[in-house]
Amino acid sequence: MNPTNPNVDIERMDAEAGASKLGLETVTLNARNASEIDTAFERLLDAKADGIITATDPIPLDRREQIVAFANRHKLPVVGFVRQFAAVGGLLSYGPSISWMYRQAGNYVGQILKGTRPAEMPVMQPTNFELVVNLKTAKAFGLEVPDKLLAVADEVIE
Repeated sequence: MNPTNPNVDIERMDAEAGASKLGLETVTLNARNASEIDTAFERLLDAKADGIITATDPIPLDRREQIVAFANRHKLPVVGFVRQFAAVGGLLSYGPSISWMYRQAGNYVGQILKGTRPAEMPVMQPTNFELVVNLKTAKAFGLEVPDKLLAVADEVIE
């Protein structure tokens, strides 16, 4: 997690609550750049973690190849918040479409440039979420992906 992200506490608490329901523990590691991510990796190995869930933040998105490469070397499945994680070899991703978000941002900018006041514009929340499963990574880890999960996936990478 990027400790400077204003949502870091909310995301951490959500992850801890979800893990608790499953009888699992969480280890939260903070990183603001590539160097801090490398340090976090060492702490992750020391904690004997079984997988990685990335926080929703531009830093892990930007460093997704670094994160996934480390995780795959150590057979740690990665769950990312957008399809780009699964596309570079993460096990799966679930979250809003970044291309949809960029289109919406572009529409907002266009409206502002045409004179609309930002205070008059609605706050938009994503309504569609993408589930992407990377079967190639699952096979490399020796994991069986349930057919039910594959059936509901928006994209399966083979």
